[in-house]
Amino acid sequence: MGEIDERAQASDLFARGDWAAAFEAWSRVELGELSPPELDQCATAAELVGRHDVAVQALQRAFAVNQECGDLAQSVRCAFRLAMSAAAHGEPALSTGWTNRAEGLVVELAQGSAERGWVAFLRMFRHLNTEAFALASAAADEAADAGRRHRDPDLTAMGMCAQGRMALYTGQATEGLELLDGAMVRVIAGETSPIIAGHVYCTAIEGCQEIGDFSRVAEWTAALERWCDAQPGLLAFTGQCAVHRGQLLRVHGDWAGALAELERATRRYIAVGAMDAVALAACETGDLLRLRGAYEGADAAYERAAERGLDPQPGLALLWLAQGRAGAARATIARQLAEPGGPVQRCRLLPAAVDVLLTTGEVEDARVLAGELFELAAAFGSLSLAAAAAQAAGAVELAAGDPAGALPYLRKAQHVWARAESPYDQARVRALTGRALAALGDAESSRRELVAARAGFHLLGADPDAEQVDRLLSPAAVPGGLTAREAEVLRLVATGRSNLQIADDLVLSEKTVARHLSNIFGKLGVGSRTAAAAYAFERGLA
Repeated sequence: MGEIDERAQASDLFARGDWAAAFEAWSRVELGELSPPELDQCATAAELVGRHDVAVQALQRAFAVNQECGDLAQSVRCAFRLAMSAAAHGEPALSTGWTNRAEGLVVELAQGSAERGWVAFLRMFRHLNTEAFALASAAADEAADAGRRHRDPDLTAMGMCAQGRMALYTGQATEGLELLDGAMVRVIAGETSPIIAGHVYCTAIEGCQEIGDFSRVAEWTAALERWCDAQPGLLAFTGQCAVHRGQLLRVHGDWAGALAELERATRRYIAVGAMDAVALAACETGDLLRLRGAYEGADAAYERAAERGLDPQPGLALLWLAQGRAGAARATIARQLAEPGGPVQRCRLLPAAVDVLLTTGEVEDARVLAGELFELAAAFGSLSLAAAAAQAAGAVELAAGDPAGALPYLRKAQHVWARAESPYDQARVRALTGRALAALGDAESSRRELVAARAGFHLLGADPDAEQVDRLLSPAAVPGGLTAREAEVLRLVATGRSNLQIADDLVLSEKTVARHLSNIFGKLGVGSRTAAAAYAFERGLA
């Protein structure tokens, strides 16, 4: 009688969403005494409180019991959950094994069964791993169609979310975001089970973050936070929530808060055994430490991400650039630009690639990438991408020796970054604007922009950027032993101007410019204009 009461109490606690208490109650009952529905509840509660080991045991037991009873449909669903759980906890071989088991069982079910939709979802991940995007998209469609046909709210929401991400990967931004919104509405309305709700929240937010749609990221992260707070004892998905909060805090300028959230996310990922997810938090941490000038810490964070299988680029390339290793940064950016990748991957890569190419003096190549970034911004309708595209175009025109042509782009970028509430990017654009105004001879306007940029960088703790602006505001303090006139010549060389053009700009003879250039090469220990330009960009002289 006591055991029956214990099971009834556990079911009641589960129904009320008190996962910690429900798990404790189920833990007092032997798994071998539980029915498949009870095992499902036990596994769910265990997963939600971070007890992956118990969740796996309960699901494996449920799978065995369903097999003994000849319930193929429930067997497939158990295999699906085991495959997903293994993948989330860094066990790819085990995930593949359970995927194969599900595929083997589902062929015995009716052609139009809902379980075929769940197996299609697993196939989608297999196709994504091999970058077979067309096949992955077809599998997502199959899963969503099965969910709607069978009125399965979990499968419908997961399928729509998958369809949305696949649409983004193929450049169908409007359709993709509408599908993600539709999936989120189902979750917020309480139509889905808790584990599926958590997956949809995190998948949708990640998709919006990838294309720089931070207004949606903020809206859905707030909803995720409320969902997490409303469930006693919940540990699963709180790590993802902390990462997304950290990403938003970084964008809005609270870098200390962002680092604290990322540290919290790491602890929670470790607590639930989701070690692969630690890589994302590590990569985000590396980006922040790099911007703060903590280069050793950034390098260590990027290495932690790489150890977990996440490529820390392009952040690592930007770290090398900041450390004066322009050649290494250029090589890795060239490799990434040559690799196949969809529009979502290009969104993350292109702004960094423009920075690297301008530093190495490849202005026209950078111009092409800035144009591509404009196209992506228009396709995705993203404020952040639009601002990044305008900023890139302005930087290109400035490097090409057309400061007047740069200003309209930079003013647009400043306006859009202000709307996006991104103070670091606003400060970067003001620094570029200051350089353009200085090149046009408007010294006082330039000074105001540079002072404002420096204040913004100091407030954020972006010390390397602040130091670059300091050098622009104090042109006599130039490295390499250069004179003020040599520094002027070097800045113009970095914009790609010829000796004749420099002579015209500075009202010098071409012979004098050549002499200055020879002195510059000697003092800097470089042998070409490209190398001298790289030096200038690395030290904020251009």
